[in-house]
Amino acid sequence: MLAWVLGVCGLIGLLAAFTLTVEKFELATDPDYTPSCSINPIVNCGSVMDTPQASVFGFPNSLLGIAGFAALVAVAALMGRRPARWVMVGLQVGMTAALVFVHWLIFQSLYRIDALCPYCMAVWVVVVVAFWYVSLRTADEYCPHTGPPRRVLELLVSVHSVPPVLWILVVVALIAERFWWYWSTLL
Repeated sequence: MLAWVLGVCGLIGLLAAFTLTVEKFELATDPDYTPSCSINPIVNCGSVMDTPQASVFGFPNSLLGIAGFAALVAVAALMGRRPARWVMVGLQVGMTAALVFVHWLIFQSLYRIDALCPYCMAVWVVVVVAFWYVSLRTADEYCPHTGPPRRVLELLVSVHSVPPVLWILVVVALIAERFWWYWSTLL
């Protein structure tokens, strides 16, 4: 199952990152270009792409996404065999870094930029989901086979889809609360 989850998350993330990169280059070459994801004053990729937060390391963040999600797809393809321990450790480290970065970007979008990018939000979701399932696999690998930690892990595995769904719903609630002034005008 992990291979499928990582493959789907990787492909969705890769598509979103690639589309964001194309949109960013279009915007850079034509200042009058309106990105396909600029829908209204709040859901507006153009205003997100024009911020320093969109190029934290001096190049578009979406290029990190292309590399990271391509790697995720590659790891998913290797999951038919048992990947080497260093691959899984690297995957956990990479997904943890991606999760931290994505949550920083969520904060920036909501409370500094005051705009949302649909492609970015797709990336947020797939990073949360991929992180969760990689973390469950890592916990299974390193957790003792008996005792309270194993029982907690078995409980988490039995409700495996609930934590990422709740995680995403918290972000949706933050979005609803932050931009309620706008959403309420649409009712």
